Amino acid sequence: MSAIPAAADVLAPEIEVLGLAEVAERLGQPVNRVHQLLRDGQLLAERRDGVLVVPADFVAAGNVVKGLPGTITVLRDSGFSTEEMLRWLFTEDDTLPGSPIEALRGDRGREVKRRAQAMAF
Repeated sequence: MSAIPAAADVLAPEIEVLGLAEVAERLGQPVNRVHQLLRDGQLLAERRDGVLVVPADFVAAGNVVKGLPGTITVLRDSGFSTEEMLRWLFTEDDTLPGSPIEALRGDRGREVKRRAQAMAF
C-alpha cells in the first residue's frame, strides 16, 4: 500500500479543515475510500500539527466538489506540488472573483480549469 500524499501545513489557520474520519462521514464512505481518493489525486491533504486533514471546502453536498479532481489533475500534470496546488486553490484572484476553490464551489469550474491549463505554458 502506498503512502498517502500530503503537503506540509501551508494553508492559513483560519481555513477550516476536516480529519479523514469526518471527510468519510460527510461523503458517506468508509475512511479507506478517503485514503484512496487522496492516493488517486481526487483530493488533497495537508498535515496540521502532525494530523492528516482535508480542507472542508473540498466537500459539498456529500461529494467531492465538482471539478476539483480534474483541476488537481491539470495542476499535477503541470508540475505543481501538493503544497503549490493547495496554495493556488485558496489564493484570492480578483478576476474570478474569489479563490479558485470558491469558484469551483460556485459552479465556475470551466474558468478555473482554463486558468490552471494556462499556467502550464
